[in-house]
Amino acid sequence: MLVMIVGTNRPGSNTRKVARQIEEIYGVLGVALHVLDLAQMPSEIFSPSSYGEKPQAFAPFAQAVLRADGLVVVTPEYNGGMPGILKYFIDMLKFPESFQARPVCFVGLAAGLWGALRPVEQLQSIFGYRNAHVYPERVFLPRINELLDGEGRLADPEILKRLKAQADGFIEFVERLKGVNLRKWKQSSPGA
Repeated sequence: MLVMIVGTNRPGSNTRKVARQIEEIYGVLGVALHVLDLAQMPSEIFSPSSYGEKPQAFAPFAQAVLRADGLVVVTPEYNGGMPGILKYFIDMLKFPESFQARPVCFVGLAAGLWGALRPVEQLQSIFGYRNAHVYPERVFLPRINELLDGEGRLADPEILKRLKAQADGFIEFVERLKGVNLRKWKQSSPGA
């Protein structure tokens, strides 16, 4: 199972709009994504006591990460970095097992010219520290407000091609590293 983390809790975010399209791309490739939308995190997780004992309502988030064969992180850039909610989410997960030897890939989006290069690099550093397997093909979506059409969808064929290529490559990366078959229609060879 692959898990996609929508890295913001901002209502009506462009990140969630892009994440929906990424979910569709993986679906076309025969791989379902379990979506963890940080806007859905339980309010109890923000109590200072959560550093000691996580509230039961947070368990589905933590368990999804622990069960994931790989993670797709979609992050916006806020003030030159990742959203605070995304870093807080990472901090609330079990250490070290949440990311240890877990494949991860990144999609960044921003209103500016660099398409969330800074937060993706920050995340790569964190996930590297946590001994995750970082997939090297990142996708950056600069000037996101110009890339989304009136329906909130990406229409640029080059961007969609890059997202599909990343998804296809990441699926193969996860399958090889974890020895799993993620694609629904992929058949094992006879005699295997």
